Amino acid sequence: MQETIDERQTPVRANDTLANERTYLAYVRTALAFIAFGFVIARFSLFAREFSQFVHAAAPEKGASIGFGTAMAIFGILIGLLGSWRYSSTDRGLRRGVVVTLSSGGGYMIALFVTVVGAIVAFTLLSYH
Repeated sequence: MQETIDERQTPVRANDTLANERTYLAYVRTALAFIAFGFVIARFSLFAREFSQFVHAAAPEKGASIGFGTAMAIFGILIGLLGSWRYSSTDRGLRRGVVVTLSSGGGYMIALFVTVVGAIVAFTLLSYH
């Protein structure tokens, strides 16, 4: 029977373990960035209202910034959880000598979400006069 790369037993190398940890830290940084981005978006409407009172102008409506900012923060939490899951499953795979990859469906879902977020941000920026 022919061996595939997924079935081959190999010892855990330090490079592989350290690469897994770097990838996990990238997930953590990304999660924190999404949470911070969500906070900034949600607080922007508060800042705009406070600024309008300062300059004695009509206060802008809350709009979607609070909902969108909250969604970004929640997505950041989900990215953190995904990173933790990926780290632990890859670590278990390394210890068994098995290569664990992200499914193409998972990659497409993440890319789709980032595209939607980018489109919403671009549309919002273009809609301001």
